Amino acid sequence: MPRDHGDPGDAPSVPPPLTPVADAVRPSAAEEARTIAASTNTATLATLTADGDPWASFVTYGLLGGAPVLCVSNLAEHGRNLDNDPRASIAMVAANGPDPLASGRITLAGLAERPTGAELDAARDAHVAAVHAAKYYIDYSDFSVWVLRVARVRWVGGYGRMDSATGAEYLAAEPDPVSPHAAGAIAHLNADHADALVAMARTLGGYPDATAAQCTAADRYGLDLRITSDRGAAHTRVAYAAPISSIVELRAAAVELTERARQL
Repeated sequence: MPRDHGDPGDAPSVPPPLTPVADAVRPSAAEEARTIAASTNTATLATLTADGDPWASFVTYGLLGGAPVLCVSNLAEHGRNLDNDPRASIAMVAANGPDPLASGRITLAGLAERPTGAELDAARDAHVAAVHAAKYYIDYSDFSVWVLRVARVRWVGGYGRMDSATGAEYLAAEPDPVSPHAAGAIAHLNADHADALVAMARTLGGYPDATAAQCTAADRYGLDLRITSDRGAAHTRVAYAAPISSIVELRAAAVELTERARQL
């Protein structure tokens, strides 16, 4: 069976762990997708023309319980497309680093609907809260509010990391409360606690031969580490003793990881 583009088997060879990785819990695809969706308010909307051709449009959006809320001009190509065929998908990209293809991104697919009644009021408020400029035009007669009823989710976390989720799984998940605010803490760990990161990689991350380690991400469940050893470079994962619910808990979780790593 042919592999998806970006399948781990397509990635360059990396040295495998030499010892078991302890409880390498990480966010689910649904959680990753909710986090990316909440991190921005711009996206690419894909609709179908009357001839059945794909049509991509740059849009802004808000979120209503995770469902993208669009404010669409009835004169726009994608507005006419949605009126004719509600099938649509929307692609969102996390903040880019030096390599855009290493960044997280998602595609949400489903049917677009015009909400009514109380849901229309809630959707309007959600869009304006995310896109402040929309308050000047959202009530014009030539604009309509649409909600994408998400049925399918595809998450890509960079090279070799990807997964799918159902719409129900996506809507039931929550955005990560730690990763959007973790840049400062990650920089501090790398600048002042490099020895602790090496200890984590050696005893918890499966690389007893690690000579250096750098934190690349932090979320509610743990830390991602990029390690260096005589066998080459690799990535590993170390999990906190228990999930955390805010960025203020990250310091204590990192201290506990360090203490546990140094006791083993």
